[in-house]
Amino acid sequence: MDRSPRRIPSRLARRSLSLGVDIGGTKVAAGVVNAEGVVIDRAQRATPATDAAAVEETIVALVHEFSAAHRILSVGIGAAGWMDLSGSTVLFSPHLAWRNEPLRATLEARLGRRILVVNDADAAGWGEYRFGAGRHVSRLACITLGTGIGGSLVRDGQLERGEFGLAGEFGHQVIMPEGHRCECGNRGCWEQYASGNALGREARGLARAASPLAHRLLAAAGGDPEVITGALVTALAVDGDPASRELLEDMGRWLGIGLANLSAALDPGRFVIGGGLSAAGDLLLEPARHAFARHLTGRGFRPVAPIVAATLGADAGLVGAADLARVSARSRR
Repeated sequence: MDRSPRRIPSRLARRSLSLGVDIGGTKVAAGVVNAEGVVIDRAQRATPATDAAAVEETIVALVHEFSAAHRILSVGIGAAGWMDLSGSTVLFSPHLAWRNEPLRATLEARLGRRILVVNDADAAGWGEYRFGAGRHVSRLACITLGTGIGGSLVRDGQLERGEFGLAGEFGHQVIMPEGHRCECGNRGCWEQYASGNALGREARGLARAASPLAHRLLAAAGGDPEVITGALVTALAVDGDPASRELLEDMGRWLGIGLANLSAALDPGRFVIGGGLSAAGDLLLEPARHAFARHLTGRGFRPVAPIVAATLGADAGLVGAADLARVSARSRR
């Protein structure tokens, strides 16, 4: 188990511990978070993506484990899926086995306590708004680049959920009609061109073509193109591999085009880019900024929202879920 305890800065923080659980397409990350947004204890498990019951079993085990070690006052779950407005049901998850899953009721019945369930990207956006790169921004758009693309919008201190709870599914805007098939059922979704899955797919294609540019990719994958992932490409790009950097640059351009679309529709004051692929930093964000400026509606005659990297890293989702649960628990008192 990966545990990295951190100092608790105040007595108030010690009295306000909340547990955040972030369920993504490949991993379940959990952490005990104090009122100042500091993670003081953490754990991680692989996501049993094809088995909804196994995912719930993993969550229950983590809550029991941390509750035995800490006085947990509230529990928040960030779930990778489309939530109904009440936060009770995961309507659909492109990358997990949930279909109309009554997740909150199931977990509350098993744990005997109230549980807050939110979309994982909403949780990450809230974490960045409260404690990270989105502080003091009245209209914040947060994009999480992982297995797919998640998104959230915070306006005037409130998460924007939309009429049916489905706002923020930015990764499923169609930017290439009749393009790559997406797990959501459509073709040409943004996340098929600017996500970890997309980066891995393009790298595997380059390696299968036996391009001389792909020699470091193949060497790092033990000669098997099929094991190349977006995370591997990102690591090699940071390490200076020209082919991996080229692939990230291509992805950055797609990212910038999608952000320009969002700016035309939503006009946020800042874009915060998080998720695993944000580890590439400016290797990804600089081409995104250039493409954003090139495709921005009204360019040259309007303010340009900055595009910045998230500062909470992989903790954004669990920190945000924990803080939202704390806020919800406080409102019930």
